[in-house]
Amino acid sequence: MTMDSAPARHTGQGGTGPAGGAGITAVRRAATAIHPPRGPRAGQARPAVRPQRVRRLDGLLPLLTADALAVVLTATALPGAGLPAPAAAPIAVLLTALHAQGGLYRPRLSPSALLELPVLAGRSAVLWCGAATVVAAVEPAHALGWSALLTAVCLQVVLACAGRGFVNQFRRRTRVRRPASALVVGPGAGAGAVAAALHGRPEYGLRPVGVADTGTAAEGDTGPLPVLTTHEDVRRAVIQNSVRHAVFTRPPEADERTASLVRLFHDHGCRLWLADPAGTAKVTGMRVAHPADQLWGYAVQPLLPRPARPLERWVKRGLDAVLALVALAAAGPVMAACALAVRTCDGPGVIFRQERVGLYGRPFTLLKFRTLRADEHESATRWTVAGDRRMSPVGSFLRKSSLDELPQLWNVVRGDMSLVGPRPERPFFVAKFSTVHPGYEARHRMPVGITGLAQINGLRGDTSIEDRARFDNHYIDTWSLWQDLWILARTAASFFRFRLGGS
Repeated sequence: MTMDSAPARHTGQGGTGPAGGAGITAVRRAATAIHPPRGPRAGQARPAVRPQRVRRLDGLLPLLTADALAVVLTATALPGAGLPAPAAAPIAVLLTALHAQGGLYRPRLSPSALLELPVLAGRSAVLWCGAATVVAAVEPAHALGWSALLTAVCLQVVLACAGRGFVNQFRRRTRVRRPASALVVGPGAGAGAVAAALHGRPEYGLRPVGVADTGTAAEGDTGPLPVLTTHEDVRRAVIQNSVRHAVFTRPPEADERTASLVRLFHDHGCRLWLADPAGTAKVTGMRVAHPADQLWGYAVQPLLPRPARPLERWVKRGLDAVLALVALAAAGPVMAACALAVRTCDGPGVIFRQERVGLYGRPFTLLKFRTLRADEHESATRWTVAGDRRMSPVGSFLRKSSLDELPQLWNVVRGDMSLVGPRPERPFFVAKFSTVHPGYEARHRMPVGITGLAQINGLRGDTSIEDRARFDNHYIDTWSLWQDLWILARTAASFFRFRLGGS
């Protein structure tokens, strides 16, 4: 396979030569001229993640309180026999769960209780009809008639809208008084328009402190804001200005320079948004907030990657651990036979250890049965060993049958890997492929795996890296537990088929 050299990344606003160097100097001077927003003193140390978590909790509690209070007031104001007082608490819990499922607690820049009215009304009707059915079955004396049921739904919607409207108004005033620092990420033209909208409309609560230009050159006027063109400039600006929000003007997967900033913002506890100045962005793998949100006419939504779903991630991790332990127990005799064969035919050193890149680019040690004897540097920088003369018949059999991968079940138990996910690669090739193949770096949004969608489609060994990256990103964008089980079933059906080369 021919490896092309990676093109040099653009780091300045000018071209090459002296002009480009001047551009870099100008950018760095501008970056150091950013000043923190009013609030904490400049010399006061602040942790990067904890304040953001507290702020998110404080923003959620008022809405939860308003919704729960609306349920309690509705239950106590029902005509006739009314509803038993102890029933108000579980109804309030169920209502908040329904609202959470409908996205009514997701972050928004321009919330409106009236725009949420249809969603509030539908969920209130479902809730009170269910509550009336349960009460009629358990305590017929307190059964709600049709008039009482209609009154409960209408009163619930009115109180919820009023409470949410009050919370939204209070938030809007707080945002104007104490805006949060934000960086706008994207090519110059679109980013400059979004930054100008944020600067001119303080009610959104975001104070732009810089533009992270992800284009190949300066493509528009960003006004007085500094333009940050290197990863280090962006990191410094995030720390110096206590940045808590990052507004992307196109999907993070659009290019590698944009995707590389996602982890930086994530590590510093920033909330990510997508504003679409062109009106043409199609976000894959993101959950769109409903009802629609906007930023001075630009469609905007919080970026919530599917791997961030905590409950499903815990289930995936638990399923991985259980199945890996069961597989280790079942494959114990086979692994013992493989180890004995390697020891007998190839000498000492049954297990081969190698550094690979995992979730969010974190390195870990991958385990395999040794299939040939090679020096450490060569194995880390050589693409494939298929057909190597140093490979014994035992090693060739293990690689063709994929039995050399069995020790990675222990990586799964340890939490280094998942059963299903993008295949981990060596750091040398991750750095090289990330600069050559679009979307390759975005594969690390998901835990790496023993098998994956690319592998069951025959993309193993010396096959197209671009095709692998496309399959891996499609897997992440459409991830579900059922898809994991389907991939495992496909892998199990073909596990003992001989293949020409390994992954």
